[in-house]
Amino acid sequence: MGRGFGLYAGTAPEIIRATAREAEGLGYSSFWVNYPGSIDGLAALALAAREAQRIRVGVGVIALDTRGPDSIDQGVRANALPLDRLLLGVGSANRGALGRVRSGIAKLRSQLPARLVVAALGPQMCRVAGEVADGVLFNWLTPEHARRSAEWVRAAAAAAGRQPPTLFAYVRLSLGPAARDRLLAEAARYAAIPAYAAHFARMEAKPVETAIAAQTPDGIPPALQRWQGAVDEIVLRAITANDTAEEHLALLEAAKP
Repeated sequence: MGRGFGLYAGTAPEIIRATAREAEGLGYSSFWVNYPGSIDGLAALALAAREAQRIRVGVGVIALDTRGPDSIDQGVRANALPLDRLLLGVGSANRGALGRVRSGIAKLRSQLPARLVVAALGPQMCRVAGEVADGVLFNWLTPEHARRSAEWVRAAAAAAGRQPPTLFAYVRLSLGPAARDRLLAEAARYAAIPAYAAHFARMEAKPVETAIAAQTPDGIPPALQRWQGAVDEIVLRAITANDTAEEHLALLEAAKP
């Protein structure tokens, strides 16, 4: 199972650069940033791609509700992102999401020779991802639900006569009590979003139960072991107390492959 590392796109540029460089040196297989509506995740990812020059770089994910394929194509090219290493994540959670993702992936595939990744929560989007995507990005889910979701994706891919997409899962990772408090605050924000509220109800799990909130570095490896075999690659999404370079580098070291 591969192991990636992910940051908030609004993290200070010098920390993005240092973390990406260190992740590559420690043997991580990918480096990701998210795409908040007010922050250009493609520009943040370009910072990482210039430092980590061998591993894959991913954005997870751009909402097709607010940025269309043409704009995404322009952003990828304007930031000179490496198409041969790019994991371009897109998604949609609003009315018409299934059709929007299908058409968005089709348009992007005609424009960009990059690997296209679909964010999927429920069974219907998992099936769409299995039919059209190169990769699937799960988010806020338990290892057990990841295995169930993987079955939906693979069944849809088989029915469509294609190879199953690569399965990625964002796993929030914090270290220490202050970072755990920030993790809980982020979990509460997601739990208030209707699509995620339905997702947590479907799993019968609280948001924090999908994350790794370690008190010490020694607690991280056993927690990671629960994910073995659930997906092809976990992406450890860093949650720190004070957003310092030292905290991010400590997480990288503690969770290294």
